[in-house]
Amino acid sequence: MQKFNLLFIALIFMSSSVLAQAPKYSNEFLSIGVGARALGMSNAYVSTVDDVTAGYWNPAGLLGVKSDFQVSAMHAEYFAGIAKYDYAAIAKPIDSLQSFGISFIRFGVDDIPNTTELIDANGNIDYDRITTFSAADYAFIFSYARKIKNLDIGGNFKIIHRKVGDFGKSWGFGLDGGLKYNVGKWNLALMARDVTSTFNAWTFDLDQSIIDAFILTNNEIPDNSVEITLPRLIFGASRKFQFNENLSLRPELNLDLTTDGKRNVLIKTDLISIDPHLGAELNFKNTLFFRTGIGNIQQINEVNGGKSTTFQPNLGIGVKLNRISLDYALTDIGDQSVALYSNIFSMKVDIFRN
Repeated sequence: MQKFNLLFIALIFMSSSVLAQAPKYSNEFLSIGVGARALGMSNAYVSTVDDVTAGYWNPAGLLGVKSDFQVSAMHAEYFAGIAKYDYAAIAKPIDSLQSFGISFIRFGVDDIPNTTELIDANGNIDYDRITTFSAADYAFIFSYARKIKNLDIGGNFKIIHRKVGDFGKSWGFGLDGGLKYNVGKWNLALMARDVTSTFNAWTFDLDQSIIDAFILTNNEIPDNSVEITLPRLIFGASRKFQFNENLSLRPELNLDLTTDGKRNVLIKTDLISIDPHLGAELNFKNTLFFRTGIGNIQQINEVNGGKSTTFQPNLGIGVKLNRISLDYALTDIGDQSVALYSNIFSMKVDIFRN
């Protein structure tokens, strides 16, 4: 038990120095997604988004907020409730051409047993010496959007804070940029995340007893270092099909292009990887919404030595009652991918001063 927990802590510490050399999946908690509307569409959303969640998906979409204020919140749990994922945001139009928003994200695992002092100085096991700690990632995103003729543009300034108990922490910052443009009946979008690369500076504060325990269990002692998140580009295209005055359908295709090396996605090279995902939203009287999507296409190794391709299908529903929108998403229906399914709920409220 002691060696397992020490190894868990060590792996978290060591990630910073390893990622500085090969920064694949750095700050990956910011790739999960926010809002059950988008998750029901398998995150194919950067050209559709027109609400407060645009601060995460594409800041140019903040211009779609028409109320005096719009707020949103979401809570989700992963790995049988071990990991907690929380999101909250607020957006406000400045005038007819400008909007801004603030978003907060936390992804954390709480109550992790710390057994580094399980054995006292006399070699006796004392379970009263076990304490707990949290490993959590935080993001604070400040967004701004402006309309320039037929082009909507937006940008994010984000502050990243990651903390592993009292043992180690990091602070970082980065910039995102987004565009939305209408061409006839088509909506086109480009989202550039970590456009200048995002840097997380890690520092560690380990007691001598922890260092001794690490040495005793053959774990590497982490050093202060810098973790780098390389740029990611997301291209999106969607079109609205209006069947009658009550019913419409909007499908969207997104292509996620990453630059941190070969990933297990549909299109992959040593230089870039491209992850396509497709979603759609059926709108009835702008009150009831039905959503679906396919994403997370991967190739996995079978037990018999062969390979197979898996994908993650998602479903979602939503209802809008006056100023309140309630959304639900069920991810990985039918267990078609290696990822576990999750139930996601989110809420959005429009606030008017009058």
